[in-house]
Amino acid sequence: MRRQSYTLHFTPKLSYNTDKKHVRDGLSTVLRTGDNLWLSCDERTTIERLRLIGPHAFGEHCSYELTDLLDLPSDEDEEIDIEGMGEADNYLWLIGSHSLKRKKPDHKDTDTAKQIARLAKIEEESNRYLLARIPLVLNAETGNYELHKEAPHPTDPSQTLCAAQLHSTSNANDLFDLLADDPHLKPFIKIPGKDNGFDVEGLAAAPDGRLFVGLRGPVLRGWAIVLELLPKEDKKGRLRLDKIKGAEQVYYKKHFLDLDGMGVRELRQIGSDILMLAGPTMDLDGTIAVYRWPNALVQPQDSLIGPGKVHRLFDVPHGHGPTSGQDKAEGMAVLDDKHVLSVFDSPTEARKKAPHEVVADSFLLPGPDSAPQPQG
Repeated sequence: MRRQSYTLHFTPKLSYNTDKKHVRDGLSTVLRTGDNLWLSCDERTTIERLRLIGPHAFGEHCSYELTDLLDLPSDEDEEIDIEGMGEADNYLWLIGSHSLKRKKPDHKDTDTAKQIARLAKIEEESNRYLLARIPLVLNAETGNYELHKEAPHPTDPSQTLCAAQLHSTSNANDLFDLLADDPHLKPFIKIPGKDNGFDVEGLAAAPDGRLFVGLRGPVLRGWAIVLELLPKEDKKGRLRLDKIKGAEQVYYKKHFLDLDGMGVRELRQIGSDILMLAGPTMDLDGTIAVYRWPNALVQPQDSLIGPGKVHRLFDVPHGHGPTSGQDKAEGMAVLDDKHVLSVFDSPTEARKKAPHEVVADSFLLPGPDSAPQPQG
């Protein structure tokens, strides 16, 4: 496994949320468009943009506040928990975790009863139920891609690109309402994400408008789940789920994949294939690996992708022992046709070599015809 370090440089005044957490400490997804790298921190309502400034470095940090581009269900102080981004047809797509959150106890607190009580508290945050698109347009003068609420189509003057999001109901959206009655997912909807409950982590956008949504949880008897959707804009400028051909549930397909008991952390499209970053569904140290799902974009119906039909390419190092709970690979971008870049939640101090910097890792992809890594 060949690995190359990349340094990500952030601007101090753009890097802290209201709780004074630095963006580099909670990176959850990453995407490359041209010379730009797009990142999100799961405890913010912003999207970060960096630019290639050297052979192995990104900088020139710019931050976009999503409350200026979208109509968030809640206020700007409530995190979106962005867990996936994708790009297609001049739009940046993003998705929140759609998950419930269980309170975390402080084991150092001497009031044991109080901390045990915290474990019984479950929070629902409406900003997490977000599936949206934002116009993504290249500025020819600067060479940077930019986000807009509305913008002329770069090649078709008759079209206007507009930000839009999936139609919301009270605290959720159309997708979540459908999944609440799904025979596989219904039992997990009210379980917090890190308890093997419903938890979105990963998004890939196909050129024909379809979206592939990866689930960190639930993992069912060792099978991970990817949903296939087709959002369309309605007359009021809102996104609605269109019927998708071959889907048993009409408005979405379900693909079950043998990822050795792991859930999805990130999805990235390469041709007709999808690369998947996979890891534990629970909050623990465990194997993190990259898989290739051949012909993912041409599955005619719901599918069961068993052993031998998905290729395990390589494992990604993670924290353990003295670094337990750190260096958890959560985001993966396609750098070029031979390399992917991973970013890490809770990076170790070794990755933070200077203030407002963090080290990401790129990996060489085996060719699509290479023998898969042995499982286990």
